Amino acid sequence: MMAPEEFRIQPEKRIMHPELTPKQQRLLDYLRRQMEENGRPPTLRQAAADLGVSHTAVAQGLAALQEKGRIVRQGRYSRAIHLVQQPDAPDPRWRRVPVIGRVTAGLPMYAQQQWDGSVVVDGSVFRDPVLFALRIAGDSMRNAGILDGDLAICRPRQYAANGEIVVALIDGDQATVKRFFLHPDHVELRPENPDFPVMRYGFDQVLVQGKVIGIQRGPQEMDRL
Repeated sequence: MMAPEEFRIQPEKRIMHPELTPKQQRLLDYLRRQMEENGRPPTLRQAAADLGVSHTAVAQGLAALQEKGRIVRQGRYSRAIHLVQQPDAPDPRWRRVPVIGRVTAGLPMYAQQQWDGSVVVDGSVFRDPVLFALRIAGDSMRNAGILDGDLAICRPRQYAANGEIVVALIDGDQATVKRFFLHPDHVELRPENPDFPVMRYGFDQVLVQGKVIGIQRGPQEMDRL
C-alpha cells in the first residue's frame, strides 16, 4: 500500500547541465530538428541511419543526454523523448513543452503516454526546467477555469499538497485532473463542477503524476466563454 508520506511536499531538485561532447551535441541537434519538423522523435533505427552510427552509439548518446539533463525519456527503451529547454538558449523567453497524450477532466479515461506534438509557452512565466502539457477532455474542472480542450501545463511530481490541482493516475492506467486531498484512510480527488461526483480511492490506487501550474487556451475554447 502506498504510504501517505509519499504525497508530502518535498524540496525541488535543481537540475545541472554539464557540457556536451561534440557527438552528444550532434545527436541533440538532430533530435531537435526531427521534433520541430515531424512533431515526434525518430526511432532508434532511423537515428542510427541518419547519423551514420550504430544503434548502440545512439542508445549510449541518449543515455548521456538524459544524465546531463538535456532530455527526459519515459523509460529506458521508450521512443518518447522530451527536450529540456536550456537557460542559455538563444531565445530563453519562448520554449516548447511536449504535449503528452490526453487526460480527462470528467470521467477517467485511459492515459496515453505518447508524444502528441508540443506547445510554445512563455519561458519567463513557466520557468521550471522540465514541464509537460496534457489536453483536457471534459468539464469537471470548469469552475477552476479549466475547460474542455485546454492544454494544462504541468510540473512533473509524484506528491501533492491538499487543495492542489494535479494530474493523477488511477489504478495504473487511468488519468484525470482534479483537486487533491489526503485523508487518514483515503485519497480524495475533487472536481470543480457540482455536476460531477467526488472521487475517493485507497492510497495504493492513486499516483500523482504532476501539478497543474497553468493553462494554454486556443481560440475555439475562448469562443465558448
